[in-house]
Amino acid sequence: MTLRIYGDTKSGNCLKVKWTAERLALPFEWIEVDILQSQSRTPEFLALNPAGQVPAVILDDGRALAQSNAIMLHLAEGSALIPTDAFERAKMLEWLFWEQYSHEPYVAVARFQVSYLGKPVSELDAKLLERGNSALGRLETQLKQTPYLVGEQLTLADIALVAYTRVAHEGGFDLSLYPAVQAWISRVEAALGL
Repeated sequence: MTLRIYGDTKSGNCLKVKWTAERLALPFEWIEVDILQSQSRTPEFLALNPAGQVPAVILDDGRALAQSNAIMLHLAEGSALIPTDAFERAKMLEWLFWEQYSHEPYVAVARFQVSYLGKPVSELDAKLLERGNSALGRLETQLKQTPYLVGEQLTLADIALVAYTRVAHEGGFDLSLYPAVQAWISRVEAALGL
């Protein structure tokens, strides 16, 4: 059985799983699930992932796994995308947890509301933009110090965070304010062949 990835190509959370599989040269089948058409709410999909969210995967052995960062960690186990040094691995995990709590809820949500729901940036909740810019500022601070989030090498933290950061402008964020972030986006995109 081949790895099957259920995802929506509009979703950074789905793309980061796809990019991880591609980076690791894992063969997979991509199954498009259009969340705007409620395709993640069908009985068939809910049997796969009762949370009704993408991404979800069916592993080679037939087991299902959901949540983008959990999937990435599983796929990359033993690879260079996860540092072998315990502290560096913990720093990578720190960024992964931060991404889901302090970055994605603001940057991705603003992008979704503007790009997919057609909401003008001027009508976004001011907290979304404030917290999204705060997240981008946090990335800028780190990326002025190191080429990648955990130092000198690409890790899952970079793949996870580049997914929505590279399209932050679609949510009303001005990436030109964050030159170190822009340079990092270019490095990560080049490393992933995007």
